[in-house]
Amino acid sequence: MKAGGYIAIAVIVVIAIAGIAWYINGLNTVVRLHESVGAAWAQVETQLQRRYDLIPNLVNTVKGYAGHEKELFSEITRLRTSWAGARTKQEKIENAKAMEGVLARLMVVVENYPDLKASENFRTLQAQIEGTENRISVERKRYNDAVRAFNTYQREVLGGFFAKRKGLTEPEPYFEAAPEAREVPKVEF
Repeated sequence: MKAGGYIAIAVIVVIAIAGIAWYINGLNTVVRLHESVGAAWAQVETQLQRRYDLIPNLVNTVKGYAGHEKELFSEITRLRTSWAGARTKQEKIENAKAMEGVLARLMVVVENYPDLKASENFRTLQAQIEGTENRISVERKRYNDAVRAFNTYQREVLGGFFAKRKGLTEPEPYFEAAPEAREVPKVEF
């Protein structure tokens, strides 16, 4: 075989290796992006679980001061139970949105009970809930960023090709604000 034949074989081998590397990289990219969504969702769930673990303590503290607000406390208990039974991301997202609304109503109740605001236990719990809500907000943003990256890659020409090869054809859901969050809260003195 002549030198030109060896060069041609070498070029074909290099092109084949490059093509295989490109294909493997494409498959790995879609897997990495999908795993990033899963990891970000796990962080959201961790913070939401922290919220649901704190709620019973807050409810018990508030109950002593606001016994007639039973509907609100029942709703908190129902949502906590619903959270535990949620199976999908979408169910958990909907439950978390509902809990945000209930917590906002709870804070209005607190505003009506000055003795409760002065309670050291309540101030500690309120600080914990505020911290948790901030953590949830940060993790929700990170999750939505990961979803955006995955969904964008999935919709791109070559990204869609690789996503189909890995069976990852469904877009991930965003964690959006509850519709009530768009309304301006009324502040009355």
